[in-house]
Amino acid sequence: MTLMEKLFGSTLITADNTWGLLGVMCIAVALSIWLEQKYNWASKVSGAIIALIIAMVAANIGIIPTSCPLYDDIVWGVIVPMGIPLLLLQCNLNKIGKLTGKMLIVFLLGAVGTTLGALIAFFALKGAYVATGGQVEHLAGVASMMTGSYIGGGVNFSAMALQHGLNGTDIAAAATVADNLLMAAYFFVLIFIAGMKWFRSKFAHPHIDAVAAGADTGKTQAAAFWSRKDISLKDIAMNIAYAVAVVWISTIIAGIFTGLVPAENRNVFEDFVAKFFGSQYVWITTISVIVATFFTKQVDKMAGSQEVGTYLIYLFLFVIGVPANIMTVVTKSPLFLVLCFIMVVVNMIFCFVGAKLSKATLEDAIIASNANIGGPTTAAGMAISQGWTSLVGPAMLVGVLGYVIGNYMGTIVGIFLGA
Repeated sequence: MTLMEKLFGSTLITADNTWGLLGVMCIAVALSIWLEQKYNWASKVSGAIIALIIAMVAANIGIIPTSCPLYDDIVWGVIVPMGIPLLLLQCNLNKIGKLTGKMLIVFLLGAVGTTLGALIAFFALKGAYVATGGQVEHLAGVASMMTGSYIGGGVNFSAMALQHGLNGTDIAAAATVADNLLMAAYFFVLIFIAGMKWFRSKFAHPHIDAVAAGADTGKTQAAAFWSRKDISLKDIAMNIAYAVAVVWISTIIAGIFTGLVPAENRNVFEDFVAKFFGSQYVWITTISVIVATFFTKQVDKMAGSQEVGTYLIYLFLFVIGVPANIMTVVTKSPLFLVLCFIMVVVNMIFCFVGAKLSKATLEDAIIASNANIGGPTTAAGMAISQGWTSLVGPAMLVGVLGYVIGNYMGTIVGIFLGA
């Protein structure tokens, strides 16, 4: 129970006060973006992490509740599905290989590491989880959620949670806390690695050298990147209409596959097909990538999609931070923290060893691992904050590709482990 709940019997803003909660969320996101673009320290941390931390503090002292219809129905149910198609407009498969270079190789190796880490963690912790009263399918669901999250990002976590029916549960809350704690800590580790002499002696680091030799412009890197751009009312209308249409069509197609064969009559193959192709997020991802790859002229005319999509994901990151109470992990499932730790460590090993073998730069390894663990928003934010401006585009591209792979791999891992 939080301080406010002890004093007043409820949180300062109650779960049914939708406008109050929406106000806190939007103000917190606006403040995070302002800080990121105003101060160098905030730029280095990134607005995404600041929004998450504000949510954690507000929830833990009892200003806002940890669960409410705004989070569950609007953010998880509407904002996240709408944000994915807009961000995936950057995912032109014809361009990714050309623009990302060795970072793509490192990123894909990191995805392999994430998947392997999920399997290792599941089988290593299964006995202990069952011994504490947990159900194996729930641990498998968390492994699936974290596979999606640590290949793509928070939107994949959301997709897998919804897919396994865990959104809004104590299990999802505990997994969210473990995810957030490890993710935030790891980002600071990556920033620390960028300045370590040992890592610099093992890898080339041209972007770090270029920043050190450059002049101070008086602006934060975030302010320079998110500068004013030409956008019209028609652009906003087209972006929102496109996002809604993709989600609508995806829901229809997923429903068709889900209902093809009754659940009680399916064999193993039919069950896999129904679950994989019956996922709304698999179709959101597939349709969005097809549009981005084959309708480039139309996509190029949709100005503002990156800004609108990123803002929607910032709102989601605030909600992700809300249930982040350390006591939730300690009391409900400390093993989730261990699971996330194993996955992050294995991912890091694959990324940095892969970078060394492929002769990629230190910056490539850092951004690729960040894109795996946090997604395109945090990866691009880190590149912007460190002044590695030429890596912002590749960071977004590999991170968005992670959204694609994350939904597929998270689904497959979940089915394989019996979620």
